[in-house]
Amino acid sequence: MKPVDEKIYTVTAVTRLIKHTLEESFDTLWVEGEISNYVHHSSGHRYLTLKDDNAALRVTIWRSLGQYLKFEPENGMKVRAYGDVSVYEKAGSYQLNARKLVPVGVGELEVAFRQLHEKLHKEGLFDPSRKKPIPDFPTTVGIVTSPTGAAIRDIINIARRRNDAVRLIVYPAQVQGTGSELTVKAGIEYFNERDDIDVIITGRGGGSLEDLWAFNEEVLVRAIAASAKPIVSAVGHEIDTTLSDLAADLRAPTPSAAAELVVWDKRDFLRDIGDLVDRAGYATAQIAGSGRAQLRQLVERPVYRRPETMVNEREQMLDNLMRVFENAGKNSLEKPKNALSLALSRLESLSPLAILKRGYAVLKDVASDLPIKSVEDLKAGQEIETVLTDGSATAVIKDVTKHE
Repeated sequence: MKPVDEKIYTVTAVTRLIKHTLEESFDTLWVEGEISNYVHHSSGHRYLTLKDDNAALRVTIWRSLGQYLKFEPENGMKVRAYGDVSVYEKAGSYQLNARKLVPVGVGELEVAFRQLHEKLHKEGLFDPSRKKPIPDFPTTVGIVTSPTGAAIRDIINIARRRNDAVRLIVYPAQVQGTGSELTVKAGIEYFNERDDIDVIITGRGGGSLEDLWAFNEEVLVRAIAASAKPIVSAVGHEIDTTLSDLAADLRAPTPSAAAELVVWDKRDFLRDIGDLVDRAGYATAQIAGSGRAQLRQLVERPVYRRPETMVNEREQMLDNLMRVFENAGKNSLEKPKNALSLALSRLESLSPLAILKRGYAVLKDVASDLPIKSVEDLKAGQEIETVLTDGSATAVIKDVTKHE
């Protein structure tokens, strides 16, 4: 049984008493420690534990505040958290509701720069192979910058000095402060929608890392990398380097240098054209001179000076060739002709017709049509044919006498 004068508390009541006492006892404060058990919840809230050698403190960063963090907390990172102490009644535990979180030993923006650089580098946004070439002779240049800053004045002065024929179109953008990265991004998108823009310059004058931070924001860096038009980034001075510089197709150390790189010098162009014309004229003169010399050599040849002599010589040569040809033809035909005559003579001497011409005749048996060579081939009553040189006659054998 409980004493009648002893008060009994519920768990909720005790927890709320502790919560009230604790939260009333502490003002907002800074707490330094090392991050562990870091969780970025799908709800957008962030949870982590700050610890030192002897104790640990749970820390909550609500989504409404966490979205303004310049960097992403990491386990093992030493930080300072600014906020107020509260009690989470359901777990019966106390925690620090952080409003700010800054790294120890290095600035918040330096950490954010390193983390985003590492992330985008892994994605290939800074890869040289994806850089687009800057046109050699642009006619229209889009400029995204503050219309009242020193950067635009420098760009205009340099551009007008180099070539007043190149058209400059300025998109007025906020280049410093909250939301400035969105206005620069809008300018890039605007110029990408125009067909007359050859190249885009983005940038501003120099300043601190905080002043230039808009050009390190992820949304702007991605917009530069995604641009279909080539972009020259000119942010700050030569020693300043932003993530926009790394994502751009070309980095200029200053806005003035950007104008030098983009706007082609009309005087240099005209001088180069003059040099080309001079070289072309010299080459043409050399070719013409060489042609004249060759023509002069041709005209001075005998065939042009005394063409009838060349014709007469060719006619004489042709006559000589015809005589040689005729003699060769006669000689080549005479020998076969003589050989043919000799062969005909020999053939004629062997021909029986030649014998018949001397008064002889050839006897043939009419029945067998065979020549009769001896009286032994004859008999009385046999019909024979007598062949003479100019005809033949048929006869019948009456009597056959054989000589010894």
